[in-house]
Amino acid sequence: MDDCDNRLFRDVLGQFCTGVVAITSIDSNGHRIGITVNSFSSLSLNPPLILWSIAKTSDSYQNFILDSSFIVNILARDQEDIAAKFSIPDKDKFTGVETKLGLNNIPMIHGCMAYLQCDVYSRYEGGDHDIIVGLVNKFVNIKKDPLVFFNGKYGSIV
Repeated sequence: MDDCDNRLFRDVLGQFCTGVVAITSIDSNGHRIGITVNSFSSLSLNPPLILWSIAKTSDSYQNFILDSSFIVNILARDQEDIAAKFSIPDKDKFTGVETKLGLNNIPMIHGCMAYLQCDVYSRYEGGDHDIIVGLVNKFVNIKKDPLVFFNGKYGSIV
């Protein structure tokens, strides 16, 4: 596909409404890292597996090449600011973001609707992305209203 077709393909994919998550972890130096993701999905109930993908061109890609633990912070409707903040390159995306520590000292973003604390189970190349499969070790469900992404915009379904 040429660049024009890529844009049209992206526009078609944008018609699929998704939830929004922030993946958080710590890098090899112990610094907090995070990225906004809408390519998140459940994969298996037994064992409990989820998956997400990261673009190889992402500024955060190098931070997430480690096969370590991470937390899926499922963002609530009132957390659009966090989704926007974690989607742009920044040295410390956590400035002004309230967190607490989860398993393996990974930051959990305060106020989310749910959390999945995971270890990397496997990793696959998927074209211009890497697909990361996580084994869920612990989860919390707060049951708040979700933040969704549709047609290039954040919104809600409630």
